[in-house]
Amino acid sequence: MLRALYSAAAGMESQQLNLDVISNNLANVNTTGYKKSKIEFQELLYQTTRAAGSEQGAGNLLPTGLQIGQGSRPVATSRIFTTGELSQTGERLDVAISGDGFFEVQMPDGTRAYTRDGALKTASDGRIVTSDGLPLQGGFQAVPAGTTNISIATDGTMTYTTAGGNTSFRVQLVRFNNPGGLESMGSNLYKETAASGAPELGNPAENGFGGLQQGYLELSNVKVVEEMVNLIMAQRAYEVNSKAVQAADEMMQQSNNLKR
Repeated sequence: MLRALYSAAAGMESQQLNLDVISNNLANVNTTGYKKSKIEFQELLYQTTRAAGSEQGAGNLLPTGLQIGQGSRPVATSRIFTTGELSQTGERLDVAISGDGFFEVQMPDGTRAYTRDGALKTASDGRIVTSDGLPLQGGFQAVPAGTTNISIATDGTMTYTTAGGNTSFRVQLVRFNNPGGLESMGSNLYKETAASGAPELGNPAENGFGGLQQGYLELSNVKVVEEMVNLIMAQRAYEVNSKAVQAADEMMQQSNNLKR
């Protein structure tokens, strides 16, 4: 009965963390470029009372064993990097990535970070930056003074139109062999880790990289209905585990009262 208490308690803790992940997904349903997380579980170690295949005498082997589990535990919160719905804004520096890839930005300490948030802005010196003022890398050039138009093609070709003519260049995106291994930093940013692999630069709309869509933003890929279903399932699983704790406690109470 003590085993049941610990197993059910482990299940309750797992479902609490499941609820935390679901709540974070719902809280970011309107966050630009947000990628939803899903929690993954593993069963804990088993106590083996009778091992399958053990000798029973006269050459007879035990066909099945007797094992009692110890509950479950969360082992990972993996990101799902499917492309979210694109929303048209009409802003000339709103850029959505339709497919695989990240924008590369420079952090204040000089390191690099990566984002899917394409709500870009122009700094006072003309540099193209994120909403937090982090400058874009990957070939983004400063906007000259007096620019009247900015054009961004699907293949990453950017054109600045000024009184002196047009200036064109091409920007690049970054991708990873294992984007699920990226470390979330908050502020719509990810950081490279040993699990994600090294960043690979490439041209948009080529070799599997996504294309750029000017005047659009990528919305969160969270589906509210799906998360609400997961929320109900987590709540019911938590409730069932709490019932198991209650049942084990009542059985222990009955055992303690046998002498009375």
